[in-house]
Amino acid sequence: MRKLIIQVPCYNEAGTLAVTLGDLPRQVAGYDVVEWLVIDDGSTDRTVDVARECGVDHIVSLPHNQGLAKAFMAGLEAALRAGADTIVNTDADNQYSAASIPDLVRPIVERKAQIVVGARPISDIEHFSLVKKLLQRIGSWTVRIASNTKIADAPSGFRAIHRSAAFSLNTLSTYTYTLETIIQAGHKNISIVSVPIRVNGYLRPSRLVKTTPNYIKRSILTILRIFIVYKPLRFFTLLGIVLLIPGLLLGARFVGYYVQGQGEGNIQSLILTAILIISSFLSMLAGVLADLIATNRLILEEVRTRLLRLDIAHQGPDQSENLAGSPPRIVASPSRVSGTP
Repeated sequence: MRKLIIQVPCYNEAGTLAVTLGDLPRQVAGYDVVEWLVIDDGSTDRTVDVARECGVDHIVSLPHNQGLAKAFMAGLEAALRAGADTIVNTDADNQYSAASIPDLVRPIVERKAQIVVGARPISDIEHFSLVKKLLQRIGSWTVRIASNTKIADAPSGFRAIHRSAAFSLNTLSTYTYTLETIIQAGHKNISIVSVPIRVNGYLRPSRLVKTTPNYIKRSILTILRIFIVYKPLRFFTLLGIVLLIPGLLLGARFVGYYVQGQGEGNIQSLILTAILIISSFLSMLAGVLADLIATNRLILEEVRTRLLRLDIAHQGPDQSENLAGSPPRIVASPSRVSGTP
């Protein structure tokens, strides 16, 4: 029996969750069972009540708000424990059209990919500002370079993940999981593709994009962090070269003045040359050390994957332990949530 679980991370989504759940399918070609899972990321409104009223099969309640990335990972683990063969992630603001779910899972059903990312028609989305559209493209380009994949819309949260791939994913960010998980897929040789999907009308402002300057800052920091964590040797080597070139030019300038007998008046150039060259050397050394640390991280992630597989196989579905962080309260059905028999 093949099971598809559609997960919806939520933080105070009582106003839009019913609309989102109302569009989700209960039958998808290639699966015998389709279930819904809501991750309550410390909501203080009626999000959980709305989920119960809409007949959600599984609810994961985190003890406090931990961010979208943590909620996403908690949902993946809960779905694995519930026996999901494939997990579809969608947003609670109904941004993504549920009618595209069959298209999203088709490459997995046909064994052509283990992760599928829905590519939105970014240029046609009216409520996206020009800055956001530009950053979406820059983010996708950065991810393609860092991961050696060809994902058209890397920041898209609408994606389908096969069970075997879900075991291998792990995010360190608390802001968003979208870019990092694609890069992990590329580095771990997990087959990943993108398919065009449709989007719905605008219901509410994005929780991730509070203001344009904030979004720009967070996007730039995320992109820099991606290169530092996943391409450390390349990043620090390039930084070292950037520091080395002006250092050598200033050094050549000082030598020129020194040959002309004017070295004493340009001692500042010699000092700055030394600072830049030493900084360049330290940057390249940091790149080598960071690359070794990155290798250790891959080993630790493999250990985590094996432990998670063993833990789920030993405990069975719907256990409450969460190896990735604080233990969520996992509920298998609305009846068990409410305490009714």
